[in-house]
Amino acid sequence: LRWKPFEIPKAPQKKTDFVSGLYTLCGAGEPRGRNGIAVHIYVCNTSMIDRCLYNSDGDFLIVPQQGKLLITTEFGKMLVEPNEICVIQQGMRFSVEVFGETRGYILEVYGAHFELPDLGPIGANGLANPRDFLVPVAWYEDRQVPGGYTVISKYQGKLFAAQQDFSPFNVVAWHGNYTPYKYHLEKFMVINAVAFDHADPSIFTVLTAKTTRAGVALADFVIFPPRWGVANNTFRPPYYHRNCMSEFMGLIKGHYEAKEEGFQPGGGSLHSMMTPHGPDADCFEKASKAKLEPERVADGTMAFMFESSLSLAVTKWGLQTSNRLDKNYYKCWEPLKSHFNP
Repeated sequence: LRWKPFEIPKAPQKKTDFVSGLYTLCGAGEPRGRNGIAVHIYVCNTSMIDRCLYNSDGDFLIVPQQGKLLITTEFGKMLVEPNEICVIQQGMRFSVEVFGETRGYILEVYGAHFELPDLGPIGANGLANPRDFLVPVAWYEDRQVPGGYTVISKYQGKLFAAQQDFSPFNVVAWHGNYTPYKYHLEKFMVINAVAFDHADPSIFTVLTAKTTRAGVALADFVIFPPRWGVANNTFRPPYYHRNCMSEFMGLIKGHYEAKEEGFQPGGGSLHSMMTPHGPDADCFEKASKAKLEPERVADGTMAFMFESSLSLAVTKWGLQTSNRLDKNYYKCWEPLKSHFNP
């Protein structure tokens, strides 16, 4: 499945804040059992005024695509722009201020927290380094709200609201390591094949949420950043494959190397487990004939993937209500021809 860029409501005709513009695209499992994930899209044009949200179900990994977010939390403020990500962990109250038409993606996990992947033979340093993750500086407001402050809880997949007469962001100071945090994707130290062959995309893992099975991720957040391509005797784009993982892809900016047409910033695609997929016909022809010299790959772009060991079901909003499903996606592979010559 592939989706065209998700539409952002126009202000002032339809004022929409972060919570009212939050839509679930697909997911698996459920929060009551503390095992599962969900992929959400947010589209908004208005800041949350005297409203905050906390997620009782799990953690949010937020990927802005258009428009920056000024996120106020009980720990302080974070300004998160496209090409950055942030994680709001379970139970943390937050409010989102926007500065115009805003869009992005969210990966939610139940029952696990995001952490850095095990580096194995890479060693002590590489991929996303701990030093590059930023946490808020303490900030507070001692503010009464006579008209009522709305606290929204996402609980068992539904939203519940309560009123209070003061701002919840009244935490003067904090200590500890259970915090919200952000990370700039340009800080990622890329590992890649420098001799031959095409390495698995796991080498691009920024954060992972583990299962109880060793080596099996509930969800991985993977990026495809600018890098050098130098492999010899190799078809350099992502190879054709089937996979025991579900792959949701989004695009922050630019184009994706395997599908330069049709896959647009603000859109998405889902390749379900064991469904064959790979580069479109144009990419195959170009890469098959390209002279294998050192070349820059993905400059000016940033694609990413939410990958999960669970089988994802698509919501009615994703299939119908959003009206963004690209029903011609399959046609990008129709021109592929067999070049086998025994």
